[in-house]
Amino acid sequence: MWADVGQERMMGVYNIMTKKNLKLRKFITNCLVALIVLFAAQGAVANNLTIDNFEVVDTNEAVNTITFQGDLTWENSWRDTNNYDAVWVFLKYSTDAGVTWHHASMASNGTNPPGFQPPVGFEMIVPNDEKGFFLQKTDLATGNISAQNVQFVWDYNQDGLSDNQAMAANTINRAFAIEMIYVPQGAFYAGDGNSSSDYKLKQGTSDNDPWYIQNEGAITTTNTSTNGYYYTSTGASGEGSTGSIFLIPSSFPKGYGDFYHMKYELTEGQWVAFFNTLSNAAKLTRDVTHSFQGGKNSDGVVNRNTVSWDVNDPKSDATTLRPDRAMSFVSWPDLLAYADWAGLRPLTELEYEKTARGIDISPLANEYVWGTTSYNQGEAGEIFPDTDEIGTEQIFDGSANINRNSLGWSSGDGRVGGIAEGQPGALRVGVFAESSTNRVTSGSGYYGALELSGNLNEMVVTIGRLEGREFLGTHGDGELSVLTSFEGNATNNDWPGIDTTDSSRGVIGTIGSGFRGGDFQSSNMSDFQTSTRKYAVKDPDSHGYNQRYDSSLGIFAGGRLGRTAP
Repeated sequence: MWADVGQERMMGVYNIMTKKNLKLRKFITNCLVALIVLFAAQGAVANNLTIDNFEVVDTNEAVNTITFQGDLTWENSWRDTNNYDAVWVFLKYSTDAGVTWHHASMASNGTNPPGFQPPVGFEMIVPNDEKGFFLQKTDLATGNISAQNVQFVWDYNQDGLSDNQAMAANTINRAFAIEMIYVPQGAFYAGDGNSSSDYKLKQGTSDNDPWYIQNEGAITTTNTSTNGYYYTSTGASGEGSTGSIFLIPSSFPKGYGDFYHMKYELTEGQWVAFFNTLSNAAKLTRDVTHSFQGGKNSDGVVNRNTVSWDVNDPKSDATTLRPDRAMSFVSWPDLLAYADWAGLRPLTELEYEKTARGIDISPLANEYVWGTTSYNQGEAGEIFPDTDEIGTEQIFDGSANINRNSLGWSSGDGRVGGIAEGQPGALRVGVFAESSTNRVTSGSGYYGALELSGNLNEMVVTIGRLEGREFLGTHGDGELSVLTSFEGNATNNDWPGIDTTDSSRGVIGTIGSGFRGGDFQSSNMSDFQTSTRKYAVKDPDSHGYNQRYDSSLGIFAGGRLGRTAP
């Protein structure tokens, strides 16, 4: 459900109506902010990202721009000598009072470009494609953020609008914000040495040393005994064989270069905010509550997923009872549709290992993403307080750091009479982090990403198939397919799953994707190890599985997206 203004949390959504001849008036309608509780790598409490007080501060018909101003706040931010967090902000517009939505273009690019005004101690980075901007601190600091009077500029002419269209009474602008982490450029290890991690990357038939990714240059695998890039096949359909020789081109994002990465898995609140901007036809394509392609087949609570939508009323909005919970029952095409819509891109399995392990950190055999070989599973009765999960719940055991083994929760929503009584499923994002936790006890990767292991599997681009290696790392442009019968699909030609017979149909398949990190059902601890590739090439289409969930595949997938640093 949506929050009142006083309950706003990330991801922020704010509507603004702009009227000609009322240039400096504050226009606020329908403040829609999805509830998502987030935690920083350092632990502490909810980040509570809010986007508030947005208003039009200038309209310039001479250059076809509108300048917006607003306040962004979030808790437990950081910038240290390793990395920092940031917020990705983007704008959508509707010229028909909210019936259809499109992605708005920023007016220029670079660091603090003309018209973009950050507060003291912050900077705004607008990438070359001008699909949004990053807001981040410039000083080394840790704590709560209050970025007041942030100004950015919409170039509506670039989006094909006239002055009258951009400033009409039925034109609405809606701002969105997503918390990210910055992963710096640098060499790293992929694979964890002489370990039991399944199908890890190593240097040869008799050399278990991991791959060393020291630049973004092309990598050619070799069939050698030592000192090479040796590929161990998982045996998946269409995958290269063990010892096969193939090229990972320089264009493939290997993780060496710097990039931004979502702090948390995609949440139900983020999904609903996205879904409710889609056309009626696109909603049918992206409807996870239907049985199609392994959807949840219910508007009720299934495996703790609470998303509901009335398919008989396509104009209606989807809702969620638990907007801060990690979003399950999403397929690869679903995830990439969200990526395209938000101006982001999928992440690769090499970037997954970089985010978990860090730059030049020697791998530890059998390590998990928090850097040790030990773990502490949350227990069924440990959701606290033992009431409805409203986004403030935690796991009572302050050292628990993983959700696994099909645990039927008997506390919180899982208690007797709760909306998810006895159900296994995803927890809210960041649930293991609190004021007393550190990287290990919060289950954090090296750079602050939480739940890289457990909760839901991470969907990634694989190196094990040609269709994955053809990925160029392009970003979404904010617009989805409108082709009849294919509405709502991502349209980037290099993204795995693109329809190769007619790319205008968009991403309709899964070939070239895979999974890393394990999920709440996984019982084998090796599934959670940083370098395990057991499912890294096991895309559903190649194996005849449903995409959103199929019990024969047994994988509940979630999503996390990124962006190459400008």
